[in-house]
Amino acid sequence: MIRAFVAIKVDPGVAERIAAVQSELDKSLKGIRWVKAENLHLTLKFLGSVGAEKVTPIAEALDGALDSTPCFSVACRGLGVFPDIRRAKVLWAGLDGEPLIDLAAKVEDALEPIGFAREKRGFKPHLTIGRWRDPAGRPDTLRRELEPRQRQDFGVSKMNEVIFFQSVLKPGGAVYTPLRVFPLAETRD
Repeated sequence: MIRAFVAIKVDPGVAERIAAVQSELDKSLKGIRWVKAENLHLTLKFLGSVGAEKVTPIAEALDGALDSTPCFSVACRGLGVFPDIRRAKVLWAGLDGEPLIDLAAKVEDALEPIGFAREKRGFKPHLTIGRWRDPAGRPDTLRRELEPRQRQDFGVSKMNEVIFFQSVLKPGGAVYTPLRVFPLAETRD
């Protein structure tokens, strides 16, 4: 069994700008475990534990669903938390773009027939940039740090591929290995 998910990565420049903000916030936000810049991604679908016999059918389903999907660009801006400021567990950077919602729906449509249940929660495009083991507490500190960053611009990423990843959890953080990369179709101007 492998732990797997389907995702897209952001441009390195966007990841660097997020890493700079993580470094600033690290001084005031306590108990948070930061996601490394090279691991920043938008999860389109978390698959969980997958048997080796499912890897090829997943790849084939995604290939068929994504082969004519065009590339697109997405703006990354603003910070927020899930589930709310008083019980913050996840710190995120927002992603704009209707194409992300359409892309996530294509992934859901492709994988449901081979046994992956649809996500019950609505799709909210974001990059998880940090996690707290326990709710963050100190909502006043968190609010003070996040309010001026609600519209912070991290830049634009061109989304030109979808990646089927294996995730291995290690003490130093997760290690993501691409199992298959699905290039999106180049658009003509």
